Amino acid sequence: MKSYRDLGVYQKSYELSREIHTVTIKLPKYEMFELGSQVRRSSQSIRSNIVEGYGRRYYKQEYIRFLYIAYASLLETISHLEMLFDLYKFPELIKLRDQYIILGKQLHRFIQSIYINHKPTI
Repeated sequence: MKSYRDLGVYQKSYELSREIHTVTIKLPKYEMFELGSQVRRSSQSIRSNIVEGYGRRYYKQEYIRFLYIAYASLLETISHLEMLFDLYKFPELIKLRDQYIILGKQLHRFIQSIYINHKPTI
């Protein structure tokens, strides 16, 4: 693996973060800057923490710590998507929530694999 860009969990989080941005710009103006901003930031936090953890991959506990922060941001994103759906009923929001649930399972499996198989490489 040459880069964090090679990680499937990074690729998926990047893709979903872009989709979140596209969907939230359809929200009413006031919501775009309130809950819309919150969900954009939490979705970007997932991706950012995966990258930061990868940058610290030589230190197993640091790597895992940042991956758990990414997982917490993922749960926050799901919560924001559910609230936005309850308020605005955009079907894309539920589809995104379902994709984040899948990403959460992938991220959990990835964290478990780091626990078991961690071998730092340059």
